[in-house]
Amino acid sequence: MFACKKPPGAPKAVARHSGGDYSPGPHGEIAIKPMKQSAPTLRFSLLALGSCLLAACSSMNASPPAPKLQVNSVEHGKASFYSIRCNGGTHTASGETLRNDALTAAHKSLPMGTKVRVINLDNGKSEIVTINDRGPYIRGRIIDVTVGVAKRLGFITAGVVPVKVEILKDIGETQAS
Repeated sequence: MFACKKPPGAPKAVARHSGGDYSPGPHGEIAIKPMKQSAPTLRFSLLALGSCLLAACSSMNASPPAPKLQVNSVEHGKASFYSIRCNGGTHTASGETLRNDALTAAHKSLPMGTKVRVINLDNGKSEIVTINDRGPYIRGRIIDVTVGVAKRLGFITAGVVPVKVEILKDIGETQAS
């Protein structure tokens, strides 16, 4: 409890404030008694504050709408994976730094930057990746994906799996992601 001297001639009325009650004491001082908040009011206040913070944070990380993609053509063959360890360096043919967890792949002839959907025909899992490297250079294989993509497609143990590669094109419209 806080106390302060009441100015001379101040009224003796009790004032109510959101921070507590102000009432004159027996010797002319004004005592500030904090208000007790009920548990539901406190919970509501904390919930409202949390909601505001969450909304503010989510709008800061909002990504632009994803482009709407359409299948342009399809290839069937085998996929393998590669990583920094077996690439002979850390740069791809496009000049980008190779990252094992990146959603990228190597293809012999597709233009750099082309988006493709790789579908593992053994389990049906699929990932959309961007072509940023050249390869694979082994007969029968049509695409090399990063080790991270291979994990998501579920073929790390097998090493090589039959896949369907859908070459995608941006049809200009966007959809909310």
